[in-house]
Amino acid sequence: MHPSRMLLPTLSLLILPFAQAAEDPGTPSPPPAAPVEEARPAVRDVAPAPEPPTADIARPSLPRPPEGPVPSEATIKTLIDRLARDHGLDLVLVHALIRAESGYDPHAVSPMGAVGLMQVMPATAADYGVENVERLFDPEVNLRTGMRHLKRLLGKYGAIGPAVMAYNAGEGALERSEGFVPYPETQRYTHRVLVEYLIRKGLQPYSQQARDHIGLDLRPEMAFVGATGTVDAAMIRRLLDQGVWSSQSNVGALKEQAPRPMPQGRRLLSSRLSSRLDNASNSLLKSRLMKPKRTQSADAPRQPPSKLSTSGLSMRRP
Repeated sequence: MHPSRMLLPTLSLLILPFAQAAEDPGTPSPPPAAPVEEARPAVRDVAPAPEPPTADIARPSLPRPPEGPVPSEATIKTLIDRLARDHGLDLVLVHALIRAESGYDPHAVSPMGAVGLMQVMPATAADYGVENVERLFDPEVNLRTGMRHLKRLLGKYGAIGPAVMAYNAGEGALERSEGFVPYPETQRYTHRVLVEYLIRKGLQPYSQQARDHIGLDLRPEMAFVGATGTVDAAMIRRLLDQGVWSSQSNVGALKEQAPRPMPQGRRLLSSRLSSRLDNASNSLLKSRLMKPKRTQSADAPRQPPSKLSTSGLSMRRP
């Protein structure tokens, strides 16, 4: 027999089971192999990589002032005077506040988004019916809105000092801090506005008369609290010229202090004591109280106690 004929039965025996399995529908066929490119974890199982923050995301866009000429300062001041009279506000107070807020720049925009001459926040303007932020660059719209807000604060708190603090920090901050906002920026702002206001009114800023007039215990260290080297030099010069501070050494001493808000009773007692010590008749007492105490070396011989004169002052031996 030919060898090829002998192989045919053998091959048929090997092929027959596979053919029967293909014809039998009840026999499951093995699943096809998954392609290599699809063998990856599901998207939901992979944590997305965090994106680095950008300046556009971290900082909201600020209002842009309009293009075009800006009214002169003389025109703006005339408008301020007219609108302040219409609202029944003190011209001196309004000018002191606007000078501290914007320096009479109707296109001023703060990093927090306050706009215009009186640095009105968009949310505050919306409370008075000004929904479009761009309208706040109009000097008259800005002044009317800011003056309405200031007049409402003056009526709510019944005093100039708390109203100025609330204008800068907000009513909530003033009420949470029981009438004296601890923010350094607010204290410097309040000091600048009120000192200029009081000087133009002919009042000594740290006197009892000034405290009664503004309803706030204004203290000189408020001008420097939290300052990082930038101090209002013009304000210091005015205070020195007016005799509020006697010398530059007083300014240096105030800079080194780290003031903290005191309770109202302690602030009032401290201010009264300071005003009494500033009197000419108490200058000797003040110099003795403020003079640093000398430390005596252990090896130095002790001096015998000095005798007292009839005037009650100690006399040194020759």
